[in-house]
Amino acid sequence: MDEKKLNQNQKNKYSIIVPTYNERLNISLILYLIFKHLQDVDFEVIVVDDGSPDGTQDVVKQLQQVYGEDRILLRARPRKMGLGTAYIHGMKHASGNFVVIMDADLSHHPKYLPGFIRKQLETGADIVTGTRYVKGGGVHGWNLMRKLTSRGANVLAQTLLWPGVSDLTGSFRLYRKSVLEDIISCCVSKGYVFQMEMIVRASRKGYHIEEVPITFVDRVYGSSKLGGSEIVEYLKGLVYLLMTT
Repeated sequence: MDEKKLNQNQKNKYSIIVPTYNERLNISLILYLIFKHLQDVDFEVIVVDDGSPDGTQDVVKQLQQVYGEDRILLRARPRKMGLGTAYIHGMKHASGNFVVIMDADLSHHPKYLPGFIRKQLETGADIVTGTRYVKGGGVHGWNLMRKLTSRGANVLAQTLLWPGVSDLTGSFRLYRKSVLEDIISCCVSKGYVFQMEMIVRASRKGYHIEEVPITFVDRVYGSSKLGGSEIVEYLKGLVYLLMTT
């Protein structure tokens, strides 16, 4: 990274929003890895916990004593209220000019964050999104059926929506904060469809989107929150976006 880009990076601050629900076993490790890989970056982590009954918030409070309450912000909500609204809630408390959204279950490894930041600095992108579906990307720990379901969902969306990105349903992204605020104000979807609507609307608005290959790793601890109802919602969301974008 040349001196000009290094100086620009020193002016940037990154707010990393991590929604959680029953992530007591994962949150310590994900936060440790974020701090490990972003040692020379100005950042904060905003944990949006939806009333986890497993003690996730207690662990976060302990970690605040280690890293500082100015570096780890706990912004809890009383109950599960959806992934999309979690990002909106977190962004209200974000002080950075860039926002990163990522999962807490270790499926999104923080080692990719420097690559996201580097790509943005090199290209001036408004959005940098992690993708499983280009050379260098992939999925680890999924059975064949889940791989086919995910791939099929992306191919279907690509065919119908032409979004200009290879991984519509991924949720590991870096946004320019002003761009995220603009896109969120247009989105109506909740849950997993929210990710797809965000990137499609960003593409339609002409924002500059870049991709970085990542390997998605299935969660080690806890259970997946993706079920049949989410798949139905995805299909409904696809039809909605086809009609409105």
